Amino acid sequence: MKIRLAFLFILLCTLLSAQDKSNYKTIRVAVNDSIQIDSVSINPGRFQLRDISGFVIDSSKYTVDFKKSILIFRELPVSDSLIIDYLKYPDFITKTYSRLDPELILSDTKDLNTLYRLSQSNQERSFTPFEGLTTTGSISRGITIGNNQNSVLNSELDLQISGRLNDKVSLRASIQDANIPLQESGYSQRLDEFDQVFIELFSENWNIRAGDIDLVNPESYFAKFSKRVQGLQVQAKLNHPESETHLFASGALVRGQFARSQFTAQEGNQGPYKLRGNNNELFVLIVSGSESVYVNGVLVERGENKDYIIDYNAGEIIFNSTFPITSEMRITVDYQFSERNYSRLVAFGGARYKSDSFHIGVSVYNENDAKNQPLQQNLSSEQVQILGDAGDDMTQMTAPSAIPESFNENRILYKKELINGVEAFVFSNDPNDELFSVKFSLIGDLQGNYIISNTNAINTIFEYVEPINGVPQGNYEPIVQLIAPTKLQMIVINGGYTPSDKTNISFELSGSNNDLNLFSNLDDGDNNGFAAHLSFDQNIMRKDSSWTFSALGKADYIDDRFATIERLYNPEFNRDWNLDQPTGDQRFITAGVNLQHPEKGIANYSYQNLNYSGDFNGNKHNGLVDLKLNRLSVYSNSSALSTSSMRTTSQFVRSFNRLVYAHKKGWIGGKFAMEDNEQRDVESDTLTPLSQRFSSYELFTGIG
Repeated sequence: MKIRLAFLFILLCTLLSAQDKSNYKTIRVAVNDSIQIDSVSINPGRFQLRDISGFVIDSSKYTVDFKKSILIFRELPVSDSLIIDYLKYPDFITKTYSRLDPELILSDTKDLNTLYRLSQSNQERSFTPFEGLTTTGSISRGITIGNNQNSVLNSELDLQISGRLNDKVSLRASIQDANIPLQESGYSQRLDEFDQVFIELFSENWNIRAGDIDLVNPESYFAKFSKRVQGLQVQAKLNHPESETHLFASGALVRGQFARSQFTAQEGNQGPYKLRGNNNELFVLIVSGSESVYVNGVLVERGENKDYIIDYNAGEIIFNSTFPITSEMRITVDYQFSERNYSRLVAFGGARYKSDSFHIGVSVYNENDAKNQPLQQNLSSEQVQILGDAGDDMTQMTAPSAIPESFNENRILYKKELINGVEAFVFSNDPNDELFSVKFSLIGDLQGNYIISNTNAINTIFEYVEPINGVPQGNYEPIVQLIAPTKLQMIVINGGYTPSDKTNISFELSGSNNDLNLFSNLDDGDNNGFAAHLSFDQNIMRKDSSWTFSALGKADYIDDRFATIERLYNPEFNRDWNLDQPTGDQRFITAGVNLQHPEKGIANYSYQNLNYSGDFNGNKHNGLVDLKLNRLSVYSNSSALSTSSMRTTSQFVRSFNRLVYAHKKGWIGGKFAMEDNEQRDVESDTLTPLSQRFSSYELFTGIG
């Protein structure tokens, strides 16, 4: 009998041990104010909270509602994740028992005569496609009337479709057109004229979108870009126990090509200012919403009640009267314009891996013209040969524009005539002459042999003028500018490592292949370029102080042949460094320190060195203070630059300062700003036209 009791006792202990082991859990959670540990109650006698290093956290810093299985922090820990060891109650305690299925219980007493079956029906519910989708939208119309314009009828379209296709997949679609002027030839009749047309399928871990796509790459240093395209985009996320992987790929037709216009404003002239294309095209169609406008390096806003308005069809920008324009303003406009010389394709794809302390990514970008699919220019075999012989030299990409034409009294035609041994085109309206239709291109003052002699209601008549001592006297030539198809490819590998909360290291390596003429193999030796970037940030924190002190360093190396998709540095970079078309490989080094307080502000200093192997070296010191000390607010942003090259040397000092004191009923303050840019020519030791100096003072006060 004793043997049997001992056997039963050992068996019971084994079962209890197995049950205890199976219910004992260890989980890793992200830090939050409150954490739901489990869906059932847990045992208060077997609970432990540890940090990532395995150290047990003091129970005075948190409370646990064991009945509801909720962890609440009195003081948030420093680490971003924690480890919880706990014991669940056995299933027979936490399990819900009921004689009937709770779903069969009526929520009210209506329709008591309705018969319900206690047994479940085997008939499956019929599925109706797209029954979970909802459609919303609006079409609004308005009339614009002014004392200096005709009445215009405007319309806005907004159609939205959204919903779930099943438990895991959702759908979203949109058609938007923000402004449709209903005038002659002014309405949107093609689908690609709408502002936003797309359809998107997505779930928790993947996404597919077709139509208009905002293709962006903010993760890269050298290959950062933002494009509005029409195509297909696929994204997916792979979850791992302590990391995740993002996969992405896109292919599309390019709606616009990146361009930049820089000019100095005219005194009192609010506009319009004309924007030009990369090939100096006078008439460009701007992709709506793609522009960024900077005035003296400061980004301004679009809108009738903001800083400027823009005519996307005409490619013109007008500044509002609330934003007065002066001759000292430097205006930079980055935008995308619709370039239709060739069908243009873009492909972008890659992968990114990320864990708690390490991340790395690789991406590939390709944008090229389909050289066998010209759109606005119909290239003949002779013109293709001209492009093939031109290499990368745009001045050689010109072709004769004369085309034989039959007499037509409504057209301006020319005949060929020898003038002092030179064959020239002369206007003719004689039907017996051999006539040509000729297109003349403006190439610059004293660069051509033709001038405008007469303008009538039909067209402009050009006249040949003889050179004087071999110097052309006109500014037009009977040629057309040929546009060569181009290709830009980039590959990027970037990543970062965070060994501790105080240290961060990041890097990026990039290579580019920029072919300026796909019809020619000439000058292809300078297509490939390379660039590298390295940065680190080291925090030095004191436990007894809320001030944070950190040191930072950055280094860039850019090969002279390296090409970027869009602008790399800020729009005022050349002026900040007194650069004038530098050549050679670039080396850019930054080192500095930063002092920061969450309530009082920041103060930092940095040293920068910029060097071009061709001929430039510059050293720059920067200081920034933005502090709030009780009632006193101090702001100062200053820099001192020294540069040298074979042609010029310069000293450039800038400073902007503001001091504000707040008293009980208001505030009082002052501003001081100055610039002193002294640039000298090395040979003559004289100041260059870029040299300038100014200073301004301001006192102000307010009540409130």
